[in-house]
Amino acid sequence: MALRQSSEREPTIELFIKAGHDGENVGNCPFCQRLFMVLWLKGVKFTVTTVDMRKKPDELKDLAPGTNPPFLLYNGILKTDFIKIEEFLEQTLAPPRYPHLSPINKESFDVGADIFAKFSAFIKNSPNNSYQEKSLLREFKRLDDYLNSPLPEEIDHNSQDTIAVSSRKFLDGDNLTLADCNLLPKLHVIRIASKKYCNFDIPTQFTGVQRYIQNANEREEFRQTCPADIEVEKAYFGVANKR
Repeated sequence: MALRQSSEREPTIELFIKAGHDGENVGNCPFCQRLFMVLWLKGVKFTVTTVDMRKKPDELKDLAPGTNPPFLLYNGILKTDFIKIEEFLEQTLAPPRYPHLSPINKESFDVGADIFAKFSAFIKNSPNNSYQEKSLLREFKRLDDYLNSPLPEEIDHNSQDTIAVSSRKFLDGDNLTLADCNLLPKLHVIRIASKKYCNFDIPTQFTGVQRYIQNANEREEFRQTCPADIEVEKAYFGVANKR
């Protein structure tokens, strides 16, 4: 019985993420938020430590020398590289106790792959960025088309009714997946920084994207892990005003 209890004991997990400009609150880092969301969605107990990169504590220098957040302590073992951490969590925190978060459809991961790179080019070339804006809009159109297109599992081949537009909440269905943990933090940054420095709003005609963001904002796993708008604005002040 003792062995069984030991095997069912929850792991000890501490996530280290970038601190904001005040040195305490959540800072601007889509990769940190990505892992924050994954752990929250897994339903596992964990603690979060914000790291002030301007004065990294000595104990953290010893813990993870040369490593910037995000990184993880899992039962006392250091895990670095957010991609490998995410893969480790998906494999280790598995059913039946914890949910799988991998999307069913590979396209759910692929569809937003270039949007952050297009945004980076867009904001770096402000204000003479009409070409980059068109490139960014093309990526939003691609995302919008995907979100509005019914997934295979939404189509009932035995029904005479045809679903023309998807009503799903997120990239891969009505549940948040790893694909959303990857894309939503980036969209949060894009929305705030583009509005602040380029007077750019995600066009309202992209109804799928608008629905997606609205649904995400209703989930605490996303809303409560977002950095404050001021953190994003401060992070991109020098980027957008480099000229």
